[in-house]
Amino acid sequence: MALTVEQIRADVADVLGEDPADIPDDENLVDYGLDSVRVMALVERWRRDHGVEVTFVDLAEEPAIERWAPLLGART
Repeated sequence: MALTVEQIRADVADVLGEDPADIPDDENLVDYGLDSVRVMALVERWRRDHGVEVTFVDLAEEPAIERWAPLLGART
């Protein structure tokens, strides 16, 4: 099952303990409390649940949903 931008946002909000509506697509997620442990949790979740081949480094370089969506093959 392919990821969507909405699913990425929901998963990020889940690991941050935030409401998905409070997570903008274009903001640096580190500013919202995303750290390396949470990024790794997301990588593992997306690999397991969606078969996505992405690395920690891919996501850590540009921690914003709008930057992650193409890397994750997300549908809009």
